[in-house]
Amino acid sequence: MNQDHEPEATRRDASDTESSRASRGWWDRNADEYQSEHGAFLGDDRFVWGPEGLDEAEAALLGPAAELKGRRILEIGAGAAQCSRWLAAQGALPVALDLSHRQLQHALRIADGAADDAVGLVEADAGALPFRDHSFDLACSAYGALPFVADPVRVLREVRRVLRPGGRFVFSVSHPIRWAFPDEPGPEGLSVGASYFDRTPYVEQDESGRAVYVEHHRTLGDRVRDVVAAGFRLEDLVEPEWPEWNTQEWGGWSPLRGHLIPGTAIFVCTAEV
Repeated sequence: MNQDHEPEATRRDASDTESSRASRGWWDRNADEYQSEHGAFLGDDRFVWGPEGLDEAEAALLGPAAELKGRRILEIGAGAAQCSRWLAAQGALPVALDLSHRQLQHALRIADGAADDAVGLVEADAGALPFRDHSFDLACSAYGALPFVADPVRVLREVRRVLRPGGRFVFSVSHPIRWAFPDEPGPEGLSVGASYFDRTPYVEQDESGRAVYVEHHRTLGDRVRDVVAAGFRLEDLVEPEWPEWNTQEWGGWSPLRGHLIPGTAIFVCTAEV
C-alpha cells in the first residue's frame, strides 16, 4: 500500500478472511500511535471497559476482585495486555491473546522488554483459539476482536469451547446505536445520518480496493441472538453513562455525546452447562 495514499472509506461486504487480514495489518501499523495516544488513559495495569472509563475494579463484571485469585482468565483482543496485567495483580492467571504482533510487543515493552511471568502472551486469531476445551474459568474482551470479525458467532463459540461450563464471558463493543450517527465528537455527531438497520460493513480500502480496515455492525438484537446461538446465557447488558470526571475525547466518543447517547455496550454472559 502506498503510505501517501489516503484510504477510501466505503460501505461494502467483507469476508471473514479479508476482515482478519485487514485487522492484523491495521493494528500492526497503528499500534505505536494508538498506545502513544491512549496509553495514559488505559494505564499499564488498569482494566477499562471503554472510552467512558468504566473500571473493572469498580464494576466487578467478572466478579468480585477478591474472587479472581487463582482463576485462569483469557483476554481476547488484549492489545498491550493492560487488562490482563490488572487481573494478574488480583492474583488471577491471565492469558492475553491478540492478532497483532506489534500490540503484543507493546505488552513486552510495558513489562520492561522481558516476558511477563504473570501474563501469558499469545498471538492468534480469536476465531481459532489455540487452547484445549474448558481451559479457562473466565474470559473477557474490551473492544477486542468482535467488532472486527464477519462471523462473531464463530468467535463466541470458540470462547464457549475453551470456557468451563458455567464460566463467565464479558465483552464490550461500540454501542450499536452509534452506527446511525456520524462518528464525530461534536454537535455534528448528534444527528442521525444512516440507517441503524444497515448491516453493511464499514471498510477503508487502498487504491487497489484492498481492505486495510474493516468494522462490522450488529444491531443490539443481533448481538443478543449471537450470544444465545453460541451457547451462552445473557446475564446483563451494561450501557455505561459518561462520568463527569471524564473530559477527554476519543475518536467519536466525547462528553457531549456521552451525556446524550450510549457509546459502549457490555455483554455479561455465562456459558450454558
